[in-house]
Amino acid sequence: MKRSPLFFTLFLLIILTISCSRSETYNQPVAYNHKLHVEEADLGCLDCHKGVLTHQKATIPNIDVCIECHEEAMSDSKEEEKVVNYISENRQIPWVQVHRVPDHAYFSHRRHVSLGKLGCQECHGNVAGMTRPFSRPAVKIDMEWCLRCHKKNRVDRDCATCHR
Repeated sequence: MKRSPLFFTLFLLIILTISCSRSETYNQPVAYNHKLHVEEADLGCLDCHKGVLTHQKATIPNIDVCIECHEEAMSDSKEEEKVVNYISENRQIPWVQVHRVPDHAYFSHRRHVSLGKLGCQECHGNVAGMTRPFSRPAVKIDMEWCLRCHKKNRVDRDCATCHR
């Protein structure tokens, strides 16, 4: 059966659309295991993400936080060894930030978590069950997604609320 050039063109467009619509994935420097830290160390989000309740940005924890438990190795994990090495060399872990709010929008973790009472999982998914660090955003953060949440939670949807 002979296929027309139009068939191949449509097929190529579908493949390109699917591949372009996927989120870019990132490799993290350490295979951080949230689940292990939650279950074995009994840590919660706020134990490491110190700025959540008080700042615009939640912050990605680095050696100043990790040193509280990992100045010396607690296991024979190769990933923990990486963290211990970053600490002993006084080098920041080069985490890749995957959750990004567009530059034209204002977002405050403090407003959403402290004042709005949103749980971390609302935007970041089941982090407590993750055995690998984020390699892509848990949700596509765009205006449609934000407006849906604002509508559901009966929050102001005036443009000036988020666009400054």
